[in-house]
Amino acid sequence: MNFFEHQAAARRQSARLIVLFGLAVLGIVLAVDAVVALAGGGTGAIALASVVTLAVIGLGSLYRVSSLGAGGEPIALQMGGVPVAENTTDTDLRRLRNVVEEIAIASGVPVPKIYVLEHEAAINAFAAGYSTSDAVIAVTRGALERLNRDELQGVIAHEFSHILNGDMRLNIRLIGVLFGILMIGLIGRKILEHGRFGGRNGKGVGVVLVAALVAMVIGYIGLFFGRMIKAGVSRSRERLADSSAVQFTRQTAGLAGALKKIGGLNEGSRLNERGNAEEVSHMLFGDGIGFHGLFATHPPLLERIRALEPSFGDAQLKTLSRQWLTQPPHGLDEDALLGFAPASALPSASSEHDLTPPMVVGQVAHPGADDYRRADAIIARVPDALRTLATGRETVQSLLLALVLDRDAGVAARQCIEIAARLGEDVAQQARRLHENDLANLHPSLRLPLSSIAFPVLRLRPRPQLDRFMDAIQAAVQVDGKVSLFEYCLGRLLTVQVRESLDPGRHAGLGRRKLHQAREAVATLLAVVAEAGHADHGQARRAYLAGLQRAVPGDHIDYAPPALGVRALDTVWPQLDALDPMAKQRVVEAVTVAVSHDGRVSVSEAELLRTICGVLHCPLPPVLAAPPSRE
Repeated sequence: MNFFEHQAAARRQSARLIVLFGLAVLGIVLAVDAVVALAGGGTGAIALASVVTLAVIGLGSLYRVSSLGAGGEPIALQMGGVPVAENTTDTDLRRLRNVVEEIAIASGVPVPKIYVLEHEAAINAFAAGYSTSDAVIAVTRGALERLNRDELQGVIAHEFSHILNGDMRLNIRLIGVLFGILMIGLIGRKILEHGRFGGRNGKGVGVVLVAALVAMVIGYIGLFFGRMIKAGVSRSRERLADSSAVQFTRQTAGLAGALKKIGGLNEGSRLNERGNAEEVSHMLFGDGIGFHGLFATHPPLLERIRALEPSFGDAQLKTLSRQWLTQPPHGLDEDALLGFAPASALPSASSEHDLTPPMVVGQVAHPGADDYRRADAIIARVPDALRTLATGRETVQSLLLALVLDRDAGVAARQCIEIAARLGEDVAQQARRLHENDLANLHPSLRLPLSSIAFPVLRLRPRPQLDRFMDAIQAAVQVDGKVSLFEYCLGRLLTVQVRESLDPGRHAGLGRRKLHQAREAVATLLAVVAEAGHADHGQARRAYLAGLQRAVPGDHIDYAPPALGVRALDTVWPQLDALDPMAKQRVVEAVTVAVSHDGRVSVSEAELLRTICGVLHCPLPPVLAAPPSRE
């Protein structure tokens, strides 16, 4: 199942969730009605009870969904998460940040915010958020201390699978939906915990007490349905995330080792914060509660290990458990024995390579072993000075602005005037110095990955500052009336990522539009792509028509390159992002056909393809294939 098929399945899963939620609500309403009927209530009382129950459940769900509108960060904070600073010098935290950054770059997505659950000795982790722009990854202190680097990679890769395949969006909505189901029981419990039953009216107090107890009993019906829903939605996705993590990290030992340590250590994966863990149990890497059977949100641990190592058995797990009882493993000590493989080389700045639609579609949100090695190379090749600038709150704006400054000194000077007018002279001059010095010899393949490292720091700024920054980026890009492919790519990706991080819940839905409803937008997109990659008009026209036939076979729209060039794409994004997942797959295939029609894909064309996929929420790795050298 590729990314687009998984997205389509996620939409079906969402529909299934709505049906299950409806059945759960019906069960609770019937239980309330039965209690009212047994108490002697008439038809009117039963109808009123039904309406009140529906209102309580509905308002509870709306409240919880609204409280999670800021994305994954509130969940990490609710679980007691402590943010990991970008410039941390703590050895465990530095290793965690390096692993997350490498996997983010390999996936072609912004580096998510990172949190550590400092008071949790168990081995566990979760990813939360609506999209790649507001995602957070949280790991327990136990995972940092007990897992070696390969095992930590396996766990983080598992969580990235949830990020890339849209599982986070379903998970966060599941929290909101289930909160409504549990509202009746929560109300009853709060009355019992905080009520004052010492008044004179004993009969009234008795009625309140009985009503609260009944509400708690009915709440258990909601709890039953809630756990069933979470278990049904979660288990298959955990299996898929395990298999994706293995594909990503190129070996099974890391993920299998993490699962063995969960099974062999006393702390396991169960969390101390049981109340909060119950709500997010379906999001965790390992079982954080201890549910079994129908309520289990994860496949059995031994089953997960055997899927990676078929010969592993219960006796071996017991042996490890006895060994670790006296000598618990320590991740950093194991790292010293493992060593690390050398980073692979980056492609030449002028290299060109073949590309096919199946190759690109297969890589969308499913990076493999080669992508991870290339990400390792990218991280290793980013100069320390630039990493420091990218992770500094006072320097991140200047660095990103420096990336879009023109090589022509006159144009760059005018760009700096626009920047100074919006962000101040100091920011403009710093951007100019970085452009002329630190970025002068930066490898082209490092530009977008560097921006992905900088993005989490950028979004820490207040919203008014972000608005001014985006205005400055757009003004700098358009100062000379010409927009290069890279300038457009960086500006558009930043716009999407900043916009979504400010209001993640609003931009989280899966599209439903069909391809024929966006045929004009597809034609504009393909015309821009064809013109950008082919200097000859005839070749560009043939590339456009080949792409169009891939997208809408049998249809015909004349080739008409927009006068605005790449800037014409600003008008097509809303329509294209609203397409359903399988329609998006056809668009990606069509763009790939147009880009590669001449048999070659340059670095700038690859950046455009990656930007198109990023805006359509179909992230691509930083290097599309291992290209042959053509220098």
